[in-house]
Amino acid sequence: MRILTRALVSTVTAVGITAGSLAGASAALAAPESAKVPAATSEAAALAVVNLGLSTTQAKYTQCWLRQHWGYTGAIDGLLGTNSWKAFQNNLKAHWGYTGAIDGIVGSGTIKALQRLLKGWGYTGAIDGIAGSGTQAAFKRFANACSGWC
Repeated sequence: MRILTRALVSTVTAVGITAGSLAGASAALAAPESAKVPAATSEAAALAVVNLGLSTTQAKYTQCWLRQHWGYTGAIDGLLGTNSWKAFQNNLKAHWGYTGAIDGIVGSGTIKALQRLLKGWGYTGAIDGIAGSGTQAAFKRFANACSGWC
């Protein structure tokens, strides 16, 4: 009887340890999945502020220019968000070879057209769609020149 009891206790203990290990393993395996940060949706990306190195004041100057000439109706808040970039894309489409959607997303097509505009503001780099230091410096000169619209 004693041997049978020990065998039963040992078996129950082994089953309990195995079940606990499996439960712990399941939780451990599930933890990384729940800890993952979801990828940004295109809507969230579209709502992002992209000042391309401009200060808040410089971005306000740009928004004033966009309001005067390109139908920008948003706040003059120094945050170049979706609506600011939609207005800018209208300018870039009309004069600087932008062929993409008027969606307010600052992708390589938007940057390439902006770089074409910025050739008149001291940009000497390649039209490569990368907003590097040369693009940003010329964009700052452009924005400062927009101060008269505020």
